Amino acid sequence: MPSIAENLETVQERIERTLQRCGRTGGDVTLVAVTKTHPVEVIDEALSLGIKHIGENKVQEALRKIPMLSNPYEGFHFIGHLQSNKINNLLRLKPVLIHSVDSLHIARELNKSLGRKNLTQDILVQVNTTAEASKSGVDLNNAEEMIWQISALPCLRVRGLMTIGLMSLEAGKTRPYFVSLRNLAEKIAGQNLPGVEMRYLSMGMSDDFEVALEEGSNLLRLGSVLFGKRNYGGAD
Repeated sequence: MPSIAENLETVQERIERTLQRCGRTGGDVTLVAVTKTHPVEVIDEALSLGIKHIGENKVQEALRKIPMLSNPYEGFHFIGHLQSNKINNLLRLKPVLIHSVDSLHIARELNKSLGRKNLTQDILVQVNTTAEASKSGVDLNNAEEMIWQISALPCLRVRGLMTIGLMSLEAGKTRPYFVSLRNLAEKIAGQNLPGVEMRYLSMGMSDDFEVALEEGSNLLRLGSVLFGKRNYGGAD
């Protein structure tokens, strides 16, 4: 079984080859190592190998693990479905970016909690581009209106969009959904909304990140391709 170091080297080579093919540079892309269900020791090993950004899906799991890390990191990203009763606990961890604001209700509750603390927060709006009922996210047709409404919330800064591609054994089948997210980002960028900047496209996971890069992603959320299969039995 390959080590984390070997997996990371392979992933970095794949990213670089894809970017070269697209005429992009490595500096364009942030790799977020998805560390859910992995123990503190594994995360620290990844950080020691040069991983700078880590992502967790569950607030309670992150609360247990993040304070115990020994090695420094540049950013903690929250990438899972956010419940309103977990917002205050999440803010204690000072996420550099919340990828998964998937409804106006959550945006308003987050804004309210931030306001009480006199804080602002960078967020991404999660869009359900595939229209699958099993996935969180605002419907593609309603995303623009939601972003307009979020732009009026003073404690939130929309920094881009996030989506989860089509779960398919053929990575290419998810391409149209990445294209639709990029098109939406380009449309919103031209509207010059206050507090809104289309800086990030968070799309691409272990099975489809090369396709995502080809379609403009600059935030990759990679877990199993780095760490191997997750131990779901250890999750909350």
